[in-house]
Amino acid sequence: MQIRARMSMSADGFVTTPTGWPSLTADPAFVSGQSHGIREFLEGCEAALMGRTTFEPALTNERWPWPDLDVFVLGSHRPAGTPDHVVTDSDPLRLLEKLRAANRGGDVHLIGGPRTIGTFHALGALDTLELVVLPLLFGSGMRLTPALSPDTGLAFQRERALPGGAVEIVYSCRGSRSRLPGTPASQR
Repeated sequence: MQIRARMSMSADGFVTTPTGWPSLTADPAFVSGQSHGIREFLEGCEAALMGRTTFEPALTNERWPWPDLDVFVLGSHRPAGTPDHVVTDSDPLRLLEKLRAANRGGDVHLIGGPRTIGTFHALGALDTLELVVLPLLFGSGMRLTPALSPDTGLAFQRERALPGGAVEIVYSCRGSRSRLPGTPASQR
């Protein structure tokens, strides 16, 4: 099992537009139906792990966004209308334990904003960070992360050009599996 985050961002480092929408929604290539690699990304995933802020809008969607994935939500409370099969917990370590116990060998899509991704990265639970850099400049919005030290632990894995001028860049998070509490030595 690998925990993988995938985020889109403008070329100047913003994951949201100045008005707060996800950066991908401003890209004409995405709006015209190009997936920017998300379909391939999800092929090996069996679960979605996210924060409550990302999860709550799904409760009012006409269709459930994760029909083929187990869903785990980090949040201080279980939002009204949450389907019974969704696992929620306010403690990120406890939620990771529940996720590992339920895992059948597939990967986990870590969905969320910088705070959620930062929480799981700080715990050493993030295996890869996949960025889709869009050919757009926003000038403002929400940054990918707050300022981090140079020893944050990213190692370049690969890159590829995507339709419409976007670029996918994949980084491994060095040492994350060895820092994850409760990970058996055979899985490090």
